[in-house]
Amino acid sequence: MRSELAVMDTVFVLYENMTALDLIGPYEVLAAHPAVTPHFAAARPGDVRCDNGLTLRADVSFAGAPDPDLIVVPGSSRWRAALADDELIGWLAAAHPAATWTASVCTGSTLLGRAGILTGRRATSHWAVRDTLAGYGAVPCAERVVIDGDVITGAGVSAGIDLALTLAATLWGDPVAQALQLALEYDPQPPFRSGTPEQAGPETVAAVLGALAGT
Repeated sequence: MRSELAVMDTVFVLYENMTALDLIGPYEVLAAHPAVTPHFAAARPGDVRCDNGLTLRADVSFAGAPDPDLIVVPGSSRWRAALADDELIGWLAAAHPAATWTASVCTGSTLLGRAGILTGRRATSHWAVRDTLAGYGAVPCAERVVIDGDVITGAGVSAGIDLALTLAATLWGDPVAQALQLALEYDPQPPFRSGTPEQAGPETVAAVLGALAGT
């Protein structure tokens, strides 16, 4: 693995029905640093439709992507279908060993698990699917961001920003990460205390689980 990186080729992974914020949150943090060269990769170049209808564009195929220093894998509300994407899973399995870091947000960690990347590692995911990681040999953790070796995983959707800031601090130091956070004015003050199952209460949890079951 490369250690001191003057340029960090970062592959942001796109696939059908991915969750947009899982990718955009880390992108806005990391791409603001001059060392990062972003590449948006999918099975084929072109438009990729996210699970809530937003269209993003891949500028390169997996086969045409540079060897990545950093891989960022978003999740999906339709994560079970994504697990059957053999082209995506195969690329992750092949690209990870040479990468300096592999990162996932939300249910993206299930894709890492399917690719054999999480065996024996501590990892997190969206609270509703976290326990499925054990089936891939991972140690599920109820933490917002988990680093285990060269793999960093984030909890549900919005945790992608926290993941990217944590990684930025590891790569470039706390002052740089703090400046990136300030530039984004990332100062969470949510209007409700319902961001975890413990805070939300059983009725809200049941409603969300019901909605997820229908995706």
